[in-house]
Amino acid sequence: MSTTRPYRSVLYIPGSKERALEKAQSLATDAIIFDLEDAVAPDEKTAARALLVETLAQADYGNRARIVRVNGLDTEWGADDIAAFVGARIDALLIPKVSTPEDLDAVAEMIPDTPLWAMMETALGMLNATAIAAHPRLAGMVMGTNDLAKELNSRFRPDRLPMQSGLGLCLLAAKAHDLVIIDGVYNAFKDEDGLRAECEQGRDMGFDGKTLIHPAQLEIANTAFAPSEAEITLAQRQIDAFNAAKAEGQGVAVVDGKIVENLHIVTAEATLAKAKAIAAMA
Repeated sequence: MSTTRPYRSVLYIPGSKERALEKAQSLATDAIIFDLEDAVAPDEKTAARALLVETLAQADYGNRARIVRVNGLDTEWGADDIAAFVGARIDALLIPKVSTPEDLDAVAEMIPDTPLWAMMETALGMLNATAIAAHPRLAGMVMGTNDLAKELNSRFRPDRLPMQSGLGLCLLAAKAHDLVIIDGVYNAFKDEDGLRAECEQGRDMGFDGKTLIHPAQLEIANTAFAPSEAEITLAQRQIDAFNAAKAEGQGVAVVDGKIVENLHIVTAEATLAKAKAIAAMA
């Protein structure tokens, strides 16, 4: 990624809940999605928009990334939502149900200077992931696994087998275009073992972090998506061994009986950079 900002934990906060907006200023989350879409009832959407605009202008969320999920342009609130955040102090505008690059074009014209993120939650969006990821204004993708499951009529499985095609397509597209990509939510927020397993699966697949629906999920996600002490130590050992090998005119090194070459050093340096960025969040 072009940025080392961590996105281990990305917490949804309803834009209509003043107390939640206040509490989020002190939570250990790397990023916040201020939600005006699914988390806000239709009769509260206009008031929520006004509250969120005022809150973001005044509140201090520190170095947490600030992302606003607006309603779609196919709703009566979408255009006003987008207009309300032109020039606002936010890091990205998250567009729901992006199925084609054209879904981003209209938004890009309305808010010219704000990075766009795409909710990837439709079957058509999965099939068009490569074209969506190539959009010049897109900076990130968020998996909307609940809506995708609804479209697929798939059942929940701990291994997420029904999701694998969609998750994989979006991951490939995001990595090909150097985008942030965040895994979907885990609905059973009291099931710590299930959340941990799904975080570890997403991490191992290549996701940058996980969207969360409750503050109780933060610690598990932050731990899962951070380099462990063992990984940090190994990364430094690999770099040191490779540099020593280069000094002796060799192109590869050996660490713990395994070959270390330049591609491993790129990964090792990224691990150390991520650990440093996480430490800076504290």
